[in-house]
Amino acid sequence: MRRRTFAVAAVAALAVAGLAAPSAGAAPSGLRDDFNGDGYRDLAIGTPKADGGTVTVVFGSSSGVDPARSVNVTQDTPGVPGASESVDQFGENVTSGDVNHDGYADLIVGSPWEQVTGKPRGAVHVVWGGAKPFTSGGVMLTAPNDTADFFGTGAAFADLDGDGTDQLTVIGGNTFFYYADSGPTQDGAIGPEFDFLPDGVVLDGITAGHFSAKGVSDFVLNGRLQKDGMEAGSYVGLLHGGPGDIGYSSSVLASGYGPGGASWDRAVAAGDINGDGYDDLVTGWTDTPEGGSFTVRYGGSAGLSAKGTTYTQASAGVPGTAEAFDYFGAAVTVGDATGDGYADVAVGASMETVGTHRNVGNIVFLKGGRSGLTTSGAQSFHQATSGVPGAAEAGDHFGSSVRLRDINGNGRADLAVGAYGEDVVSGGYDDGAAWVLRGTTTGLTASYATSFSAPDFDYGTVIGRKFADAFAR
Repeated sequence: MRRRTFAVAAVAALAVAGLAAPSAGAAPSGLRDDFNGDGYRDLAIGTPKADGGTVTVVFGSSSGVDPARSVNVTQDTPGVPGASESVDQFGENVTSGDVNHDGYADLIVGSPWEQVTGKPRGAVHVVWGGAKPFTSGGVMLTAPNDTADFFGTGAAFADLDGDGTDQLTVIGGNTFFYYADSGPTQDGAIGPEFDFLPDGVVLDGITAGHFSAKGVSDFVLNGRLQKDGMEAGSYVGLLHGGPGDIGYSSSVLASGYGPGGASWDRAVAAGDINGDGYDDLVTGWTDTPEGGSFTVRYGGSAGLSAKGTTYTQASAGVPGTAEAFDYFGAAVTVGDATGDGYADVAVGASMETVGTHRNVGNIVFLKGGRSGLTTSGAQSFHQATSGVPGAAEAGDHFGSSVRLRDINGNGRADLAVGAYGEDVVSGGYDDGAAWVLRGTTTGLTASYATSFSAPDFDYGTVIGRKFADAFAR
């Protein structure tokens, strides 16, 4: 991989001195992922296999992202509860929001394998943002009861009860908990009034969206079905938010095998694709003869439909060729890259063959519009695309994680792409790397593309690190 290099000593000095933050007295922006309050959305990158787990936050700016403006957060960071242990998987999932209501976004990190004596596995860490982010500590939440194994498998921060204030929700195994508007405490977990999760479901992720009512969030929970100790396909369920009786109103969107399911948490995303004021749901399912698919379900006053519209690489206008084991749909993201008011969709095919090289990986970009998603003007990018740093090599898995968000403040979302299999250092294996492609009025562009990997952030070399295995949702 050809990557930009930066002086790691300078990176460390910036992180320690807090120089990545705005000047003292800067007012917080209120953006849900602006950790330092400078008015730009930031990019949080989870690397759960980095010596217990690391989340790297690269601060946004008018010129995009640069590792020279970044901070690494681990359980060994001063003030962060807990201690880094090899099995924790701190950073397996990452989200954000203003949990303590001070105007700054806070970092919400899942570590589903955290070991706490006398408790089931798993924890969620909330690390406080601020003018000098991640320097004032945070809170660690562990399993509320004996059934909550793998607590912290997923988390969301949205308005569950419709009172206008967001709150933290956390899943793990076959459990769902939420916390009061005032903020999460160890003894403050609240279970649903009705047990809405079917027996045999093992949850992978949770995604919030305004699918059926403006101002009230619904929650999509996805995972795997197990029957008689065997895998039995995918589960995608919808929990409706609202005042009281949490869990009473729910439905199943997909169950078993076939298009419409979700392969894992990276394969679910939400946003308003057709501009009608309701969020739409995109789910990716890799286990199809066509090499994978993704399904779009449109929100509306009646809520999400169970069926939706499914696309493969055999669909008219979708770049590429439908081939078995491409893993098209392994990761999906939704955001407005063109700035036209309609959310667009990027889809990762992390095992796509490029030339003669297998499992190089690829991403496909499709635009939203008044009539919904269109394949007209669809784009495709991989490491052999002109302008994309690096080279197409077998086993890179480009597109294993994706995220569309505006990080340079120009009104157009930029695409972050992870490739967990990228080999960076000499003798390395699955070191992992990330890229950022900028949004333009006509789509994505590889011009001004940036790339970075663990050595740019002063990480040590660890075989199988898989940098950028997850981006903040």
